[in-house]
Amino acid sequence: MKFFNIISIAVALSMDAFAVSIASGAKLKKVSNRQTFRLSWHFGLFQAMMPVIGWSAGLSVRTLIESYDHWVAFGLLAFVGIHMIREALRPRIPDETEKDPTKGITLVMLSVATSIDALAIGFGLSMLNLNIWISAIIIGLVAGLVTMVGIHLGEKLGSVSLLSRCSGIVGGIILLAIGVNILREHSALSFL
Repeated sequence: MKFFNIISIAVALSMDAFAVSIASGAKLKKVSNRQTFRLSWHFGLFQAMMPVIGWSAGLSVRTLIESYDHWVAFGLLAFVGIHMIREALRPRIPDETEKDPTKGITLVMLSVATSIDALAIGFGLSMLNLNIWISAIIIGLVAGLVTMVGIHLGEKLGSVSLLSRCSGIVGGIILLAIGVNILREHSALSFL
């Protein structure tokens, strides 16, 4: 897989983290360096760990599905991409009872929720027989950087619904496009 594809996957996966970090910044209204570090560190760490976990799981079944692994990778990317688009289009009800989203169990839950898609991507990368370590580091770094930008953007904007919806839709479309490109690279679309 080309470096551009890995960067594209990293950007697409970070869109959930971007949307949540914007919402967090808007909720906090005044963001400290400590809050920025906590949120970006955790989001980046979880985004880097999940593909490795998915990749490890995928190695055990790769030999069983080698002849159609590109379809599995496409299916996973399409599933995650469509899910991201559906989540972005679903109406959200603001929850005023939440505390600082950069602390405690809320932070862990947000970290898992924003990185669960990366688990499926890691599984798909194992089907393509790629080195996961470079991909995981890039995915984690991009997620961390995007989170830093998002939390401060949210602090400035205060209103998140339109921007978070757009980022989820764009991320989903990017993942779908990468999936189609994988099929193209494996000549699986030659019948078209």
